[in-house]
Amino acid sequence: MKHEFKETLLYIENLSVAYDDNIIIKDINIIEKDVVRDDADCTGQVLAFVGRSGRGKSTFFKALTGLVPSTSGKILIRDFVNQEANAAKMVNEGDIGFVDQKYTLFRHKTVTQALKFSLRKTALSNIEKENKIKTYLKEWGLENCGDKYPNELSGGQRQRTAILEQLFSSDQFIVLDEPFSGLDVGNIEEVKKAFELLGNSSEFNTVIFSTHDIELALELAQVIYVIGYPTLDGKQQQYGTVVAKYDLREMGLAWKDYCEDHLKLSKEIIHQMMIS
Repeated sequence: MKHEFKETLLYIENLSVAYDDNIIIKDINIIEKDVVRDDADCTGQVLAFVGRSGRGKSTFFKALTGLVPSTSGKILIRDFVNQEANAAKMVNEGDIGFVDQKYTLFRHKTVTQALKFSLRKTALSNIEKENKIKTYLKEWGLENCGDKYPNELSGGQRQRTAILEQLFSSDQFIVLDEPFSGLDVGNIEEVKKAFELLGNSSEFNTVIFSTHDIELALELAQVIYVIGYPTLDGKQQQYGTVVAKYDLREMGLAWKDYCEDHLKLSKEIIHQMMIS
């Protein structure tokens, strides 16, 4: 499908994280731009990260969201407050939303109270906050959940609430660590619907997720990054980095139903994971 790349949304240069002398990830370089499609009014970016367990995906996500400090390198994101083209800012904790596998929520706040708390740093008036919350609750199938507490929600409802909380507080960027892990078929469909809603709500929304399910990565993402141990001079290193990138947009496989070409690519990705 015809598309063009616009301004840069995410820029990562030589990112490394080490604990004492133990290097976890090293030399990660990523540039992602806003993508505009001719056949769609609004399409956010969806990036998938795959790789074997212990290769540093979670550490990378924590560094990306400001939860752990990087040892070297830089992470820049589009500064949406600044109207100048390609205006960028360094990432601080809270700039990129992070949803963990447990979908952690405030136990003693209702869904509406939690979402209002997420909007506390915005310049919106109270009425504007209430209207935004009502709009999103309706669009996300949560309109009957506004007065409910987390223990009264289903797994899918908790997850959607957690995603909205992070989206409201971070604006445009959201990272989900293994969002499909341990979910049944019904809840997986709920998550896929949430991805669609995120993409449709703003062309700048950038969803970054990790998964062990390559088929889901191919179905949902436009770009797939493999995090693994690189081989240098014939020797496998013991730190994680990007060992392969598959841009489905350039391959003509993005925004398409799963087909034989996706299946071939999944085998290639799995092979790349196994050797790194």
